[in-house]
Amino acid sequence: MHPARSVILFTTLSGLGFGLLIWLGFGLPAVTGWVAFVFFVLAYLLAVGGLIASAFHLGHPERGLKAFTQWRTSWLSREGWASVTTLIVMAIYGAGLVFLDSRWSLLGWLGSTLSLGTVLTTSMIYTQLRSVPRWHSRLTPALFLVLSLAGGALLAGQTRWAVPLLIFAGIIQIAHWIRGDAALARSGTTMTSATGLRGGAVRAFEPPHTGPNYLLREMVYVVGRKHAARLRVIALLLMVAVPVICLILPFSHLLAALAVLSHLAGVMVSRWLFFAEAEHVVGLYYGQR
Repeated sequence: MHPARSVILFTTLSGLGFGLLIWLGFGLPAVTGWVAFVFFVLAYLLAVGGLIASAFHLGHPERGLKAFTQWRTSWLSREGWASVTTLIVMAIYGAGLVFLDSRWSLLGWLGSTLSLGTVLTTSMIYTQLRSVPRWHSRLTPALFLVLSLAGGALLAGQTRWAVPLLIFAGIIQIAHWIRGDAALARSGTTMTSATGLRGGAVRAFEPPHTGPNYLLREMVYVVGRKHAARLRVIALLLMVAVPVICLILPFSHLLAALAVLSHLAGVMVSRWLFFAEAEHVVGLYYGQR
């Protein structure tokens, strides 16, 4: 799949933003007043910024509101409703912390649950696609959720939670890559099954098109194995190793900032690979595996 910048920003920033809201809803850190205001502003900038970035991936952004009408069948529509509901609930909860120094715990727990649900609906947009075997796995929502929790813990300063969650995220990421590398072959989808022809091995006599088209640009993106392997190492180092080392060392604001920035960069690399390595079955018509 074509790794569009807008979708990479969307999945990365919104995951971090809603991840921070999860921890804030549970009262971690236990802040009130202007300190709480700063935390909530950061969470909303990330969450809303990511959602705005996703609009740039739409062919007709002005029709985006119509997506809210398809909640019965569309995970994209469910994500829209979940995100809006979450932001409203957490805004009320945050207002109590900032202006009244009051912690409405039940409302906070509800907001945390809705934040988790929002990240889950985002992951299901991709998990549901049988046409992309690499994504069609329980490991996909697991990866989105654990990265959101780990990133949120980093931003919330919850070191004792952040370190194990980051390590667990690295394990899930590696498992997602290993499982994904064999997903297309394991799905049994071939040019024979794609065309419905029987009686022997099917191969293309000529390319379907003499030049690039929309499907080739968006659905058939090829990244070299050597480049992918190198980027996987970079993603793990930035996303997991560097933040964990920074958190284990004696605390300093500089190390804390480095941990957050490194994790953000690592997740972006991971997300780029998430899309670039995703083999859509339509590629079989073009001789791509």
